[in-house]
Amino acid sequence: MTAGIPSSPIDTSKPHPARVYDWLLGGKDNYPVDQEVAEKLPAEARANAARNRAFMHRASAWLARQGVDQFLDIGTGIPTAPNLHQVVQAVTPRARVVYADNDPIVLRHAEALLVSSPEGATDYIHADVRQPEAILERASQLLDFGRPVALSLIALMHFLPDEQDPYGITRTLVGALPPGSHLVLSHGTADQHPELRRETESAYRKGAIALRMRTREEVEPFEGLELVEPGLVTAPEWYKEEPAPAYERSGFYAGVARVVQGGR
Repeated sequence: MTAGIPSSPIDTSKPHPARVYDWLLGGKDNYPVDQEVAEKLPAEARANAARNRAFMHRASAWLARQGVDQFLDIGTGIPTAPNLHQVVQAVTPRARVVYADNDPIVLRHAEALLVSSPEGATDYIHADVRQPEAILERASQLLDFGRPVALSLIALMHFLPDEQDPYGITRTLVGALPPGSHLVLSHGTADQHPELRRETESAYRKGAIALRMRTREEVEPFEGLELVEPGLVTAPEWYKEEPAPAYERSGFYAGVARVVQGGR
């Protein structure tokens, strides 16, 4: 795992979304510059981060129970147990998981913490989502893109402004998936708390982190995808067999969509 990936220096002078998110989840792998951004966010940010991660756990476990055994998680973030591979391999021990992130601190933890079950496999790609073709090429060394793959874009695409073409990037990634694959997506929004938009955007802007929260209409999945029930909803509203989570206002839309056409 991660063999041949060059070591990258960790820049502690600039905040990084993965490390801000780590702080929000109560992690310790962040720096004063990250904490400064996080502490300026609305108080609801911590609860929203926890709800978003809980959605990832529920959606990933559900897909594993449906027989999906290949996962590509882009924008992994700093490992926080249970990680995606632990969730899905608890259901399907043979599952294969590829993680990708562009923060060197994630690379530092990957070999120690993103370790597969004996029957399955994990790998880590140090790469940027804005280079989707490179991620797909590397991921294909472990994943078989001739069979269904679950693509996970959790709390990632709102860090891409419109001029960086998040829709085109997503189409490239989804276009590489065969029918029967799934997109697991969560995306930041201010629809349920518009009064907090300015405070949230200001905190990230002061940290020189691009943030583009989007409306429900802007987040809705793309051509060739079929939303799985309950559709595109707030993070606490997406669940399957589990008891319904307590309903609370949410800063994330979340959904799972099935690929019904495409593949390369």
